[in-house]
Amino acid sequence: MPPTVVVGVGASIAAYKTALVVRDLIGRGIDVIVAPTPDSLRFVGTATWEALTGRAVRTGVFDAGGADHVELARRADLVLIAPATADLLARLRLGLGDSLLTATALAARCPVVAAPAMHSAMWENPATRDNVAALRRRGVHVVDPASGALSSGDSGVGRLADPEVIVRAALDALGAPPRDLEGRRVLITAGGTREPLDPVRFLGNSSSGRQGCELAAEARDRGAQVTLVLANVEPPLVPAGVAVVQAPTAALMGEAVTERLAGADVLIMAAAVADFRPARVAEEKIRKDPDSDAAPVLELERTPDILAGAAAAPDRPRVVVGFAAQTGDAPAVLAAGREKARRKGADLLAVNAVGGGRGFGDVPTTVHLVDGRGEQLDVISGTKREVARALLDHIGRLLATMAG
Repeated sequence: MPPTVVVGVGASIAAYKTALVVRDLIGRGIDVIVAPTPDSLRFVGTATWEALTGRAVRTGVFDAGGADHVELARRADLVLIAPATADLLARLRLGLGDSLLTATALAARCPVVAAPAMHSAMWENPATRDNVAALRRRGVHVVDPASGALSSGDSGVGRLADPEVIVRAALDALGAPPRDLEGRRVLITAGGTREPLDPVRFLGNSSSGRQGCELAAEARDRGAQVTLVLANVEPPLVPAGVAVVQAPTAALMGEAVTERLAGADVLIMAAAVADFRPARVAEEKIRKDPDSDAAPVLELERTPDILAGAAAAPDRPRVVVGFAAQTGDAPAVLAAGREKARRKGADLLAVNAVGGGRGFGDVPTTVHLVDGRGEQLDVISGTKREVARALLDHIGRLLATMAG
């Protein structure tokens, strides 16, 4: 499940910047609920927040029966308040609950981030400074305002921090991954290819594409520009904020990967690409012969090895990573993976056991990570997102070593 961030909006002209914060968070796959104070709607109205989030906006504790603040506090993984006016900081310090936002902040057990915005004279007032110090002692992360031109025409400290600074503070508070892939181009394949027999039938596999999609989401959150080449993946699994290329067959996936190799820093082949396909595809549906019990005999041919081809290409990415789904017990899986790693030429190979409820879909998984010589580097167990995080840790360190 994506994290939920309650974004509180104070009554300041700087509230227009919060719209950019909300859009950025949503683009990262975060569930955002906007809780503006009533007076803040004089600056940015409900129509803007509802258009950005796709959900109704409320400001008062009693707008929906009086329990909204408890439910919001329970759901929230983070309360982010931007802009936090001097008045709002004082109310938070006193523990007042006179709006949906302040009541939610009071009931929340998650991290709270506040980004103040006000005139410099108000920011420097001893009362405000004392309120900020008290909130920080309680664990509230306060993003210091920036210096520059103010709406009053004056200049000084008090401008709301830039949206990207606020988003970074929010991600840090959520325990977001490091930005070790900032500016990198990452090409990821996901899903299972389907090789047509006729217009209605195909040879396929059980891959859902979940692991590749989790890798894409994690790489995106680390700052990478991600292109996700998909083979038959359900739309809800596809993360926001990544470029998507549809490639339902092995041939189309090979073309999509080859066309994008030169611009990629990292290639992760997480898709389950068919090893074989029908040598001939029937133009019409293959029908049963009513006068015979015989079944048609299928002639198969091998598909191109996309991973090996990419690893050997002159314009190959700096890091090439493959996945190897194997059946059998742990020693057999690892032995097959080591042999495959030596044959494929990838820098890293993630070897995992599949079948019998293992590997495919939303289930915990165990991956043996080996290098190009077949030497085991790590054993990673957990959810698909936890596996993605650990694998990208290895990739990030490998890229850093190459840069050095």
